[in-house]
Amino acid sequence: MTYASVLSLPTKPSLIALSLLCLSTMARMAFAAYPDKPIRIIVPYPAGSAPDFTAREVGQLYTKALSQPIVIDTRPGAAATLGHAIAAKSNPDGYTLLLATTGGMVSGPALLGHKIPYDASKDFAPIGLATYVPYGLAVTSGLPALSIKELITLAKTVPGKLNVASPGVGTPNHLGAAQLMTMTGIELTHVPYKGGSLALNDLIAGNVQILVTALMQLIPLHQTGRVRILGIGHQSRLKAYPDIPTIAETVPGYYNTGWWGIVAPAGLEPAIVRKLNTIMQEGLVNPEVVKRFEKNGLEVTRSTAPAMQALITSDLQLWKKLIKEAKISVDVLP
Repeated sequence: MTYASVLSLPTKPSLIALSLLCLSTMARMAFAAYPDKPIRIIVPYPAGSAPDFTAREVGQLYTKALSQPIVIDTRPGAAATLGHAIAAKSNPDGYTLLLATTGGMVSGPALLGHKIPYDASKDFAPIGLATYVPYGLAVTSGLPALSIKELITLAKTVPGKLNVASPGVGTPNHLGAAQLMTMTGIELTHVPYKGGSLALNDLIAGNVQILVTALMQLIPLHQTGRVRILGIGHQSRLKAYPDIPTIAETVPGYYNTGWWGIVAPAGLEPAIVRKLNTIMQEGLVNPEVVKRFEKNGLEVTRSTAPAMQALITSDLQLWKKLIKEAKISVDVLP
């Protein structure tokens, strides 16, 4: 080998630069081809639930913009943490997304801590919020309570005799009921179910007297008199349903509003995060889309990925504080 040829050999820094260039080129090529196959959205609640509706609405936005089918994969169980755990362990290639919920991202982790197999703060790449979820408190039609005030009065006369259902232990629904008990001094018996639909069926049948759940499932039953919505956990009355009072009108300071949004497993290429976020941001201002959400008792919202991450962090602190104040421990849950 000649001296000139030795000088022409790449040095270590140039090899590193070449490697970085190759990786950058490969990333750009992968992004340019994305998506080239169907995308799965995991929903941690049963088919037909309000989260399922939200995922399908967002899925339609992605299908239209990306020209790829969206497959909805419902994985209910464990207070929404089962579906979140599956998503957290998935490949961060943009082909598995998750409809992240307050239950799986903040209230469940705040209550269960290390008992769930993922870290909500580290194992996901937030993409963007889709909706706020005002939870409604409904009673079976035969219960002699026409308002939150009357319900509180009734509950105090029969402590522990009224059952309050929820879609599962540690869900925002369950903790919303616990918050009401803590703030008013009433005693209700919590009955957890594996999903909101089962709990709702028992509310209609009168097997349980109270249910805290998303408004979407309650509104048509409320309108036909099969159940009675007494209040919502939002800060203000909803534009679409101004006749339904907030619980805070009777119990000042009460607040129980969740949110749903799209996340991916941690490590997703930032360019794909931005692409998916842009589609959501643009699609969720469509008046027809907004109207469909509002009709189902949901409030459309939008956010950047960093803003969603900040919300997860702040809500984790909020739920931990609520759980401590309500003296809820996983050791004493039913």
